[in-house]
Amino acid sequence: MRTGSLLLLLWISAAAASAQKYTGPRPPKPDVLYLVHADNLVPTEVAEAKQESRKNDISFTIAGSNSPARTPLAEPIFIMEADKISPERLELYRVDVKNGHREVTMSQKRTRGGPRPLRLSVTRLDKGLYRIEASETLENGQYSISPNDSNHVYCFEVY
Repeated sequence: MRTGSLLLLLWISAAAASAQKYTGPRPPKPDVLYLVHADNLVPTEVAEAKQESRKNDISFTIAGSNSPARTPLAEPIFIMEADKISPERLELYRVDVKNGHREVTMSQKRTRGGPRPLRLSVTRLDKGLYRIEASETLENGQYSISPNDSNHVYCFEVY
């Protein structure tokens, strides 16, 4: 019995010792999403979406027709040092370019279709440090990530 317990203890110790700490680049600012391009971090465009009610819809508008934060990756990876924002509350949307601005319109009625958030995967790397990944292939275009209870947005373009 002692040999079995000792082997189990050694196996657990070896597994704990082999667990790797995150050694990649760290974001310079908290609560900002950064696109990961190898060992480089590219800050996303941080903005506030203007909210406007229209009949049975709510429209969120972001100034400018395209984001300066660009990635060629169809399944982008982000990193964030979380302080005030909970990464689990983030939602990803494709935004339409209309009349020189970016826009996404949500239906207030559940019976009507509307944009659904695209899937994100959130992984804790270290205390307060998170990896956020698009869990599906994104087509070329403009995108926005936002906490589900806020008009604060992180914008980027897939090209």
